[in-house]
Amino acid sequence: MPIKIPKGLPAEAILHKENIFTILEERAGTQDIRPLRILLLNLMPTKIATETQFARLLGNTPLQIDLELMNVRSHEPKNVSKEHMIAFYKTFEDIRDFYYDGMVITGAPVEHLEFEEVDYWDELAEIMEWSKSHVYSTVHICWGAQAGLYYHYGIPKKRMDHKLVGIFEHEVTHKGSILFRGFDDVFLAPHSRYTTVDRADIEKVPQLKILAESREAGVYAVSTDKGRQIFITGHSEYDVDTIDAEYRRDVMQGIDPDIPKNYYPDDDPSKKPLCQWRSGANLLFGNWLDYFVYQETPYVVEEVRNISES
Repeated sequence: MPIKIPKGLPAEAILHKENIFTILEERAGTQDIRPLRILLLNLMPTKIATETQFARLLGNTPLQIDLELMNVRSHEPKNVSKEHMIAFYKTFEDIRDFYYDGMVITGAPVEHLEFEEVDYWDELAEIMEWSKSHVYSTVHICWGAQAGLYYHYGIPKKRMDHKLVGIFEHEVTHKGSILFRGFDDVFLAPHSRYTTVDRADIEKVPQLKILAESREAGVYAVSTDKGRQIFITGHSEYDVDTIDAEYRRDVMQGIDPDIPKNYYPDDDPSKKPLCQWRSGANLLFGNWLDYFVYQETPYVVEEVRNISES
């Protein structure tokens, strides 16, 4: 089944070339089926690239997905036109009275700031609080995961000595995890961040369980017992060239970055990187949509407000 996206969204042409079936709003309205309503809170500066990355993963399932895009009102993006934002994005005021089967909160390049120093922190905190009663399952990505762990459970982020960037090996440490059903014993995933969360801090919270982690990159996936809240510290949605673009941007800015680990063949930035994490990314989001959204959300999505985590 397809992912329903707004007409004219740049992702449409890209996904069509990749044989990912999309459907426009007009045609979806003629089908007798309730699609899963998924809200994407896009905090990344590269709006169009991020829209496409998540639409690709959400659209690669047998389920019909109704994707809505949201941006914070208290921060004006600088890398995309106002026309694009007006045409395709909603604000919290537009959606606060609605209910969703699932939600994705992306990362954001604001790690150097304390959470309360981020100009949209108050708005994000209100959205995260709202998600507990209006969204069945929310996936938090990278900085979004750190922000969610801090807001919901008081777990602090900690700055590392150097940027963690590259492709890292991970293991599923919670062997009964449905989110990682079908994963190999070792799987690869990208990371790109300056901050982390400690395993010991997470283990102090009885509501949370660690599902997967990496010897080099640390904790990768954390979940509440029923998957109402999921936290992913990496960027499985990244395109093959996303880290390359970040690396070359940092070089141009004179940051003198480390070469991303396990990314370029022979650690040579002149060689084209290969995507080694695509299958795991598709399986991760496919499992989330199937087991934590489709099979668990009530058919009348408004009934989410009556479901507790316990």
